[in-house]
Amino acid sequence: MNGLSFSELCCLFCCPPFPSVIASKLAFLPPEPTYTIQELGDGTWALHLSERAEWQYGQKELDCIEVFQARTNRGNKVTCMYVRCSPTAKFTLLFSHGNAVDLGQMSSFYIGLGTRINCNIFSYDYSGYGQSSGKPTEKNIYADIDAAWHSMRTRYGISPDKVLLYGQSIGTVPTIDLASRFECAGVILHSPLMSGMRVAFPETKKTYCFDVFPSIEKCHKISSPVLVIHGTEDEVIDFSHGLAIYEKSPKAVEPLWVEGAGHNDVELYGQYLERLKQFVQYDLVKE
Repeated sequence: MNGLSFSELCCLFCCPPFPSVIASKLAFLPPEPTYTIQELGDGTWALHLSERAEWQYGQKELDCIEVFQARTNRGNKVTCMYVRCSPTAKFTLLFSHGNAVDLGQMSSFYIGLGTRINCNIFSYDYSGYGQSSGKPTEKNIYADIDAAWHSMRTRYGISPDKVLLYGQSIGTVPTIDLASRFECAGVILHSPLMSGMRVAFPETKKTYCFDVFPSIEKCHKISSPVLVIHGTEDEVIDFSHGLAIYEKSPKAVEPLWVEGAGHNDVELYGQYLERLKQFVQYDLVKE
């Protein structure tokens, strides 16, 4: 039956908690927080990075980062980060990061990425990550990105036609969900997954009602241009996931299949930055 053994199917149908177990094992590995934030009383917040954040720049770059907290419709407070990388940036990336990092660890990467592709970056920590309250769950991450999306628009006046949604690994799940509901300038899906079941049981051919992160059932609703990036030797989320997401996205542009890359090293290949620049400077202009 679709590659699943009888015992596996019995386990899935008879053990309701199992999908949440898949979700926690696949997605939610929040590290010990690598930063703290402090409300200053004038509507601003101070960011303090720990040594584990491995900050690679100086005070000038740190001054380009603004943090604050937004409340989700599920009652959690999520920490948001706005990185002003370039005064001439046309687009802002709404970046949903991977599963085992927080904003502190990502801050140096954001500075480097935004500077190189001439984009500002807005990011957030999922519930239970960094200084965000609550627990990481599938429902919460959808609420988290909604809060980030609305905060970015209302606090900074950034219109949807100037926003690129960027999701990496588990971050592609809320990214695809949001992109299926709102139009934006473009969508970047870095090592996306079809669904939780398809990661846990690679022979799964359909989406069961109890599956988690069913992105494959949503990407056909994305009306914005989509760039899919995936390493051909990804040991966590098989390359076939990226290929399927690409084939299901109606406005997909030329993808980037990084030959020999795994799950955590795609950014180290030269074609990664080159393809992002091309997407921002040329592919979106054609639209």
